[in-house]
Amino acid sequence: MPHSPAKVHRMFELVEPIATITFSAGPTEAFLALGMRNYWDGYFAGRAAPLGLAPAEVVHGVFYNFADGEVARHIPWVWEKTTPDEAIAVRERASATALRQMIGDLAGSPGLAQVADLATRAAVSAPTEGRALYAGLRALAVPEDPVARLWHAATLLREHRGDGHNAALVAHGIGGTEAHVLLALSLGMKAEEFGRVHHLPKAQLAAVIDGLRDRGLVDAAGGFTEAGRQTSERIEALTDELATPPYDVLIADELDELIAGLEPIAAAAQTVDD
Repeated sequence: MPHSPAKVHRMFELVEPIATITFSAGPTEAFLALGMRNYWDGYFAGRAAPLGLAPAEVVHGVFYNFADGEVARHIPWVWEKTTPDEAIAVRERASATALRQMIGDLAGSPGLAQVADLATRAAVSAPTEGRALYAGLRALAVPEDPVARLWHAATLLREHRGDGHNAALVAHGIGGTEAHVLLALSLGMKAEEFGRVHHLPKAQLAAVIDGLRDRGLVDAAGGFTEAGRQTSERIEALTDELATPPYDVLIADELDELIAGLEPIAAAAQTVDD
């Protein structure tokens, strides 16, 4: 029997703060020590490293929701300062260190290794077809250290879901910047206030919102129309559906055990900003 959509979505909520520890201060500092100029250099070096020396156009396509030109400000420049293999090693080491610090005594608890093993079983079990970033991560060695293994598994599960989310957006004709506008509205924010797009030139962002308005997804005031809300909800539902395959390898009791084991870890890591 397949797992319920609610449990699959709960896994998303639990792996997100664990995986995104990689975007916290410690890993950022580790990348700055390699010669990166800023946070975003480290972000792109670390996250794109499993793709190898892919050009900016490919990274932009895989990451999907960055505005035109944003990736090219960092790729391939970062590869003049480091290599993909080094970036992978630095990211794993710094992320595991940061996670260990965040979760404190939980890092040495008897149950953490079991949670890491269950998460890893799920994370390496899904098909890779159509999942470029997930496939790149699957090609990497699984860390032996339990904390690093848990972070690695959470990252795999996050990027597997992210690849599926991109597919859901494409299927609904939603572009990368448009996706951020819909996310902002679903959070009750105006697009102009949302951190991932508020920096864009006003005319550029206005053109994106106007395009969504022309399609009947955004109203005159810049909020959701009913059609827009339904589209956003369908995309999220399809994303959860596409995120199901990793958990098929676990029986119901194992998934329940994994969820219960992740909850205190995710709560301890929750203070990290994506």
